[in-house]
Amino acid sequence: MPVKIRLQRHGKKGKPYYWIVAADSRAKRDGKYLEKLGAYNPNTNPATIELDVNGAVQWLQNGAQPTDTAKAILSYKGAMLKHHLAGGVRKGALTEEQAETKFNAWLEEKAAKVQAKADGLSKADADARAKALEAEKAVNEARIAAAAPVVEEEVAEDVATEETTASNEEE
Repeated sequence: MPVKIRLQRHGKKGKPYYWIVAADSRAKRDGKYLEKLGAYNPNTNPATIELDVNGAVQWLQNGAQPTDTAKAILSYKGAMLKHHLAGGVRKGALTEEQAETKFNAWLEEKAAKVQAKADGLSKADADARAKALEAEKAVNEARIAAAAPVVEEEVAEDVATEETTASNEEE
């Protein structure tokens, strides 16, 4: 049976949410699957990916072919690297410990990159908010400055009106 690792769409219109599944290639896109390997939510920034790496590697070793998008997700989470390292262990190029060490080093490096991107996004968001606040303050100050002479003129007119009214009453 030809098996594919692919995405199964869930969620509502305009807000997709995907399950990463191992399914028979002849099954419908959202139909029957053999095993759920994880989930992918592209609506968040950065996208949220939950993946059973060991399960995905097991399916890859049994001959499952990932689709292009699924392959990109598996690469991002390290399943393709782990599968590659497992091939090296089978051939005798690496020991199990060396492969595990390389994989853990890669995971740490990847986590640092993801954290740096998240920090950059939050910093950019904070900068945008600060600029918007400064622009709003400038607009408010301009409004206050424009309204101040009008208020002074009204006060002067009111004083003049009161003086003429008082002088008219005295006569």
